[in-house]
Amino acid sequence: MNTHSHLAQVCRLDFWINPVFDEVVASHPHLALNVLARRGDDDRTLAALRAAHAYHVTAAKDELPAPWFVNSQLIEQCPNLLCISSGGAGYDTVDVEACSRAGIAVVNQAGANAHSVAEHTFALLLAVVKRVVESDNKLRHESGFTREALMGDEIYGGTIGLIGLGEIGTRTARVAQGFGLTVLAYDPLLSPEQIRERGAQPATLEALLQQSDFVSLHCPLNTSTYHMIGAEQFAAMKPGAVFISTARGGIHDEAALYNALSEGHLRGAGLDVWEVEPPRQDAPLMTLANVVATFHTAGVTHGGRRNVARSSANQIAAMMRGERPPHLINPEVWEVFRDRWGSVFG
Repeated sequence: MNTHSHLAQVCRLDFWINPVFDEVVASHPHLALNVLARRGDDDRTLAALRAAHAYHVTAAKDELPAPWFVNSQLIEQCPNLLCISSGGAGYDTVDVEACSRAGIAVVNQAGANAHSVAEHTFALLLAVVKRVVESDNKLRHESGFTREALMGDEIYGGTIGLIGLGEIGTRTARVAQGFGLTVLAYDPLLSPEQIRERGAQPATLEALLQQSDFVSLHCPLNTSTYHMIGAEQFAAMKPGAVFISTARGGIHDEAALYNALSEGHLRGAGLDVWEVEPPRQDAPLMTLANVVATFHTAGVTHGGRRNVARSSANQIAAMMRGERPPHLINPEVWEVFRDRWGSVFG
């Protein structure tokens, strides 16, 4: 059995990360950091991961090379892994069930970029309703049009429906109240009392779609939410409603959304997330003037990235001291983790 002098090996790949991650890890004498090449030196990267106790992995599935996804194949090759830290609220690059079977604790950074994502929700919503991008394009490339041809609307007094009321949804509800919006929320993981405590009125999904002027997604992508918002749901929305997503690509059906917009049923959409990121420039939704598109940048702000990096490093440091972290995704594994941790560092 080893003593506490044994350093915990922390690995991350050479993606850009706010410098506070490395600073916090370096400030803990029980941690040693390895920054590994994501491409070009796979043998060295795998050797370091085999020796690692903690692996901080990007949550961006379209940026991470396939060998470094946390799945059963990687886990089998990395017997020392005790914990996985996902670099965001999402964890699309981590097979949580495989981690749980192996006794590996998984954390995300829920809430670390909640302010940034909630703000971006309203950046998209206002850009669509106020026709900001259309106006900018016309002023740059056309002439001879009237202001009335670009007439938008005000959101005051409208109803926003939030699908998912976690950290980001809750922050979005609070901002919405400042705009004078009625806030409805659907979240099957919360009781009606919890939804009210978080600043929204509980609603069924059907009622939310029928009553909301603006529908905004704030739920995770998993097997139960994939294409949860499809043709039937868009048809159920109010004529002239606006659809917003800062959640994950794949929760809404892009083809069905294109149809609802091109047929004029919906007024517009603000989309930060795509099934393929970035979307192709000739993707159908990208051809519509009433779609405002961003490149999954809602949480990619200086403040958001700093908070995520600090949260990640602090949770890794806590787990490598045997302490339970605040954002444990698979709590059922904790006792097994503690036993495994104790056999290495106890």
